[in-house]
Amino acid sequence: MRPALGGVRPTPFGLWFLLLVLLTLVGCINYSLSLGYGLTFLLLGAWMLAGLHLDRTARLVRGTLQAAGPVTAGQAAPFTLQLAGLSTRMPLTLTVRGSQGQRVRLRQSAGGPDQPALPVGLPAPLRGPLTVTAARLVLSDAFGLWHVARPVTLPGPVTVSPAPTPSALPPATPHAAGDGQLRHMPGPDEFAGLRPYQPGDSPRQVSWRHAARTGQLLTRETDAPAGQARVLDWADTRGPTEARVSQLAGWVEAARLTGTPFALRVPGHPGAFGAGEAHAQAARAILAHLDPLPDPPKVAPASTDDLPDAGAWTTTLAALAFALAPLVLRQPLLMSVLTFGLLGYTFARLRRPLPAPGLAVLAGAAVLGGAYLNSVYGTLLGVDAGTAMLGLLLVLKAAESRTGRDARLLILLGLFQTSTHFFAGQGPLTALHTVLAATALLGAAARLTSPDAASGQPGLRVAGRMLALAVPLAALLFLLFPRPDGPLWRLPLSAAAQTGLANEITAGEYSALAQNDAVAFRADFGGTPPAPAERYWRGPVYEAYDGVRWTQVRLNGPNPTLTRTGPAVEYTLTLEPNGTPWLPALDTPVAVPVGAVLTTAFQAATRPTGARSRYRLSSAPARRGEREDPFRLDLNLRRPAGESPRAAQLGASWAALPAPERVQAGLAFLRQGDFTYTLTPPTLPERDRVDAFLYGTRRGFCEHYASAFAFLMRAAGVPARIVGGYLGGQVNPAGNYLIVRQQDAHAWVEVWLAGQGWVRVDPTAAIAPARVNANVGTALTRPQASAAPEPTALARARLGLDALQNRWNDLVVGYDGEQQRSALARIGVQGAAAQVGALAVGLVLAGAMALFFLRRQAAPRDPMQRTLDDLARRTGEPLGPGETLSAYAERVGALRPDMRPGLWRVRDLYHAARYAPQPGEAALRALREAVRKLR
Repeated sequence: MRPALGGVRPTPFGLWFLLLVLLTLVGCINYSLSLGYGLTFLLLGAWMLAGLHLDRTARLVRGTLQAAGPVTAGQAAPFTLQLAGLSTRMPLTLTVRGSQGQRVRLRQSAGGPDQPALPVGLPAPLRGPLTVTAARLVLSDAFGLWHVARPVTLPGPVTVSPAPTPSALPPATPHAAGDGQLRHMPGPDEFAGLRPYQPGDSPRQVSWRHAARTGQLLTRETDAPAGQARVLDWADTRGPTEARVSQLAGWVEAARLTGTPFALRVPGHPGAFGAGEAHAQAARAILAHLDPLPDPPKVAPASTDDLPDAGAWTTTLAALAFALAPLVLRQPLLMSVLTFGLLGYTFARLRRPLPAPGLAVLAGAAVLGGAYLNSVYGTLLGVDAGTAMLGLLLVLKAAESRTGRDARLLILLGLFQTSTHFFAGQGPLTALHTVLAATALLGAAARLTSPDAASGQPGLRVAGRMLALAVPLAALLFLLFPRPDGPLWRLPLSAAAQTGLANEITAGEYSALAQNDAVAFRADFGGTPPAPAERYWRGPVYEAYDGVRWTQVRLNGPNPTLTRTGPAVEYTLTLEPNGTPWLPALDTPVAVPVGAVLTTAFQAATRPTGARSRYRLSSAPARRGEREDPFRLDLNLRRPAGESPRAAQLGASWAALPAPERVQAGLAFLRQGDFTYTLTPPTLPERDRVDAFLYGTRRGFCEHYASAFAFLMRAAGVPARIVGGYLGGQVNPAGNYLIVRQQDAHAWVEVWLAGQGWVRVDPTAAIAPARVNANVGTALTRPQASAAPEPTALARARLGLDALQNRWNDLVVGYDGEQQRSALARIGVQGAAAQVGALAVGLVLAGAMALFFLRRQAAPRDPMQRTLDDLARRTGEPLGPGETLSAYAERVGALRPDMRPGLWRVRDLYHAARYAPQPGEAALRALREAVRKLR
């Protein structure tokens, strides 16, 4: 996008950057990525501040293009660009077009009070007049997100002399010896008199004695001897016009070097004899404008894209490597080797001449990587597979990139890849990495925008400073930007298998979870947590049994009854991502959050989000299903025919007992059967598993005991089912909340008793009471223990870190629409209109504060020079290069007569403060006050 003169506009890179920010914002809304909001708003703040800073800094910038010396055809015409009003160093692009069809583009960083004139070379392929037809000066911010065009004063026409053909002077001709025009000229021969000095005369011919006496420069003239002067005649040349002109130019140059007097005679110019630099320059000018002038060549349009140097590519690739680094922690090893191997090869090509990978190689790597990821994850659309594939495609793009446009595309893709890390976690370390990665990528953009930078370190400093200034804007947007209560639309987020409760249960299912100490969820009761024996966290209910596995069923019958028997307790559940819909709730859940459901088996469930989520629940002691669907009761009596006959016979032997006594008989059998609670039970056969366990191995985990007990109860005629969930939880004294880990996963049994409904029975507690009173670890080593041992110093430190993590989750990760409305209501901001108004006011104040700091950084350090910079902003007219304050006051006073008295006062105070023997603070204050009063 080409900026109009005077207007700050986003560059194409800036527009794509903004689109990326909007895309990540939609992703944060859709997938509740609270920390993603922070990164998104930080980038948006940097984008906004970059444009505002450029608008303020470049407002008074003017350029003046001046010719810097003579030029010969085939060389570059020297020009200089003088900048006025640019108080700080900024990237600029100067595009100059000439009348001979040439075009030159200069990219450089310039500015500051001591900025010298910038040399500009405009190719001059042909002799004749050369006019700069257009010059476009475009300033940009440090990252190339915004640009603005500023006016440039063009120089007058420049004469391009013909390129001389080296050759010896032609011999003297008879008519030259007797030519009446050949009388006096500067030279070393007989003195003939004095004449006024002309530019180009040799200093040796100046009469310095006369100059000292009269103050006037005069040049000595002599009579040249006959036969020394040359006539450089058009008629003595041969060939095409341009060849003849070049030959004459060669003779002129030879005469100038040897000091030989000559006369140039071409059509329309009879020519006079003379010698010296001025005479030669006049002759070159005649040849330059000699008709017919050559036709301008057809110049192919030059590419407007830039080619980054090796340093810029190194900075970009290093930033990409840092942004991709977290993939190593969650993608397959072979994928990491392929991704970072390709990136390393691209790095190596910057250092040595290695062959570039062809399109077939790149396409093959993409296909192989995609096939491998599909074989591992079963899809390419999930979070883990998708982010790994995106990383591979990113390094493949880097391998074939060449231009600056490619490099900027890599930076945008790197920022997008960085934002995807929030799908894997939103902890403080992830936040730190994403901020550092964004800084590195923006530093790479700054290195691309300022190609004359020596290394990537200045770019990193600029990026870090800009992001730091954007923090207040980002914080305001994070706090006040309206948070929707739900996604804009539902998009499934497939992920790799995550640790959590399964949809079915078999022997060994929960023992595998018990070896995983990852946090499943945290529960905050706002006070004292319930006793250990009451910490049964209800999850999926398994009612169908085929002899090997227990599975869930969905019944559409009447809802069972629920009768509370005690007060409800409310708590907040912070659930780690697990890919399952279950909300582990204290037995029995009586109120679930909006969007969740309570099934007919009293399971709390919601739509899995794939991210850490917070829920407010309420549970109470209750009688569940006193009136239950007969079909469900019949389902919970079914057993596979012929399965485990010994266990079936044992259960049937209790059928004559009252139902509660049958339950007690089953528990007594387990207590007295020399059973062992272990994480490593023997493998059970596919057939008659319950018999093999009860009468053979007698070693098992919770699912073994729950499965065997439920089978015995069904055989005894008591409806029974297995409930999966968690048992226990560790109290964190640093935050007074419960930490429930995956290793706390547990399975127990519910039996249906007439008049009582579904009653919880935990057969594992009959074998290892410590599983209820303490935790898994204690139950495995001391099954009969009544309490868990005191935590070690390392465990206490771990709890302290978890408290910090939980606080982070509460304040940052869990900051959703409900928390936002609650927080704003506490400070009196209620309603959408008030929230938008507060956001607007806050953004204005934060933007003004950031611009204040940017201005202080950009302002000259010298207080006097800083005052002159303020003066230029007050008047709207920059000081020209080398312009004194007196001349400036006269110039601006002529343009603004109403300011003339104030400008004169500023001039006088400036001189008094600048040139006083001992200028004091009072003089400087008076000068600043005079500048502030200018209107």
